[in-house]
Amino acid sequence: MKIYKEHLHHLLFPLRCPFCDKVLPSSVFLAPELMCSVCGRKLEYIREPVCKKCGKPLGDERQECCYDCTHHVRAFAQGKALWIYQGAVKESIYRFKYHGRQEYARCYGREMARVYGEWINRRKIDALVPIPLSKRRLRRRGFNQAELVAREVGRCMGIPVYGRLLRRVRDTRAQKELNEEERKNNLKKAFKTMENKVQLNHILLIDDIYTTGSTMHEAAEELKRRGAGEVFCLSVSIGTGYQEE
Repeated sequence: MKIYKEHLHHLLFPLRCPFCDKVLPSSVFLAPELMCSVCGRKLEYIREPVCKKCGKPLGDERQECCYDCTHHVRAFAQGKALWIYQGAVKESIYRFKYHGRQEYARCYGREMARVYGEWINRRKIDALVPIPLSKRRLRRRGFNQAELVAREVGRCMGIPVYGRLLRRVRDTRAQKELNEEERKNNLKKAFKTMENKVQLNHILLIDDIYTTGSTMHEAAEELKRRGAGEVFCLSVSIGTGYQEE
């Protein structure tokens, strides 16, 4: 009966590629592809050289860190990301967040586990923590996109997701809308843990977009202030470190 219902659901609501929006061939007897083969070949996965701290792609292999990580302290130990935030990836994340395409989280999360599963295991991650939204944004959007992605990564990796460990206590502006000076103060004390003591040794923060690194830094700093051990971060997409931001 369950297989029949899934088959009927796919007939009525066929899966679509998150990047080109074309209908995907699927089967209830085989694990369906979550992106089309054309987009799979065209997407810009992050490749070396990358920033040793945050994982931004660099233009010079002799460079160790991007501009932001060279000039700012990072509370997280290391960061990684799947794709460069441009073109089809940028458009896909926009539909995901603002057009309610929550099903995209399955593709994003599965790819994160596939590409970075070994890296996650080597760091002995014992908890996934999604970057939280403010109450106002959560009410308006109806879901936290980072938590949906984290849930899929957790399902694939067998790692628990602590979706309520962090709370955003300030409704901050998007970092991309601010200049460098404004970015420094925008996220100060924006997060608070819901526990007095965080007894986790290796935490992986999950978000959809990594831009300046301020969000991940502030979240990691709050977790460590409350007793967490090492904090790492993983994003669906990331900007480049080719130039000053």
